[in-house]
Amino acid sequence: MGHSQIHRASEKPNLDWEAALKQYENVMATESEAVKVKATIKLASLSNDAPHNILNSTIPIIAKHLEVNPISNSSQSMRGAAAYCLKRISRQGDGTLATAVAHSGALESILRSLPDTSGGFRKILVKCIWSIVTCDKPSRVIVARNGGLEVVIGMFDSVVDGTRRYLLEILSALALVREVRKALISLRGLPFLVQAARYGCMASRERACQAIGLIAITRRGRHMLVELGVIPVLIELFCEGDYVTKLVSGNSLGIVSAHVAYIRPVAQAGAIPLFADLLQWPNPIAKEIAEDVFCLLAVAEANAVLIFDHLVRILKEGDDEGKAAAADVLWDLSSYKYSIPIVQSSGAIPVLVDLLHDGNGEVREKVSGAVAQLSYSEADRIALADAGAIHGLIGLLQDELDEVKDNAAEALINFSEDALYCNRVSEAISNPAFQNLLERMTHIRATERHGVRSLRQMGINQLTGDPDLL
Repeated sequence: MGHSQIHRASEKPNLDWEAALKQYENVMATESEAVKVKATIKLASLSNDAPHNILNSTIPIIAKHLEVNPISNSSQSMRGAAAYCLKRISRQGDGTLATAVAHSGALESILRSLPDTSGGFRKILVKCIWSIVTCDKPSRVIVARNGGLEVVIGMFDSVVDGTRRYLLEILSALALVREVRKALISLRGLPFLVQAARYGCMASRERACQAIGLIAITRRGRHMLVELGVIPVLIELFCEGDYVTKLVSGNSLGIVSAHVAYIRPVAQAGAIPLFADLLQWPNPIAKEIAEDVFCLLAVAEANAVLIFDHLVRILKEGDDEGKAAAADVLWDLSSYKYSIPIVQSSGAIPVLVDLLHDGNGEVREKVSGAVAQLSYSEADRIALADAGAIHGLIGLLQDELDEVKDNAAEALINFSEDALYCNRVSEAISNPAFQNLLERMTHIRATERHGVRSLRQMGINQLTGDPDLL
């Protein structure tokens, strides 16, 4: 845009933008560099109001002035104005302009220039990259495949001003690209990714957290991240983050927990109360994450004690969804061998028995499932019977939900096979639901025993008959 057109643009909302575009093209082709710089900066200031098709047409014109070659012969002032203007343009609209900037060659030009820049000019170039990669996902691949990761990591040692935050946010965006994550370890970039999860805007911290979770899937990546102090960083993000960020950080913590060496450190950092809160969210993904993490953390007996305390609290005080989720976790944890004394000392059994006839069907299903699992243990059967579970289970044989009836019958079968309680469940034996499940359970158990014998025999045959294993 020419100087006169730009001046009128600030006064007349109904400016002829097509004519202004032609004048800008003429200025960039024929005028002195000082005029080009002034016109480009003014265009940047008008980018909020200009039609997107007009801005899109200016992108290739501006991008040419980022190049460092004898043809363009652009000064640092011109290149800085061009980067500033493209940064402003890329933030407009739904991301299509950022995509256009990314494919204009601007990113490649900036990446070639960055290693030799400093001060305010360097910050303008960094902010231009930041603006593009945080708005346009495909641009991250362009940056990665043009040495952008190496450039960004190489700048951390020399950048101490506000530019560092933009570099961290660029890194968090790039780290969502698979090839970048693979290169981060060899380029010694993981410490900066951990920093990116702690500093910057919440969207950037969330991206870094997501990348951390993906890297932690591998044993080597998990170990290096823990050594870099990622656990307290994820806990901090879990506490400070918004709804989505809590889910992402919780999931990443769960991935880090998937190794016996890190179960206790995660719990000691304060994760268990956070996941107890997550368990009570209405979001099913939140519940699934919390349930999975509790099953991991409970491998350590000390953790299991604290987890059971929270589960019992939720069973007593939570809403229906929270109670169902807590009972579901308790159902899973009841299969752990060392959980038998913990279940009883936590006071969970009387609470579960009281909930057997809860008005919510999902609560009854999960609670009856937990009771059925507990009934496989002799010590827990005693505690269940003392709490009045047998009578409650017999009543559930008439429940409207098949899952509840099946769980009740499964528990009653275990009581019926116990000499202490077989007489007390006699009234249930004639119930059709009980009889049907008894036949099914007998068949299933026989099949499981046969399967175990078959697997054992197959293993013996393989070990003795396969010369490669000898």
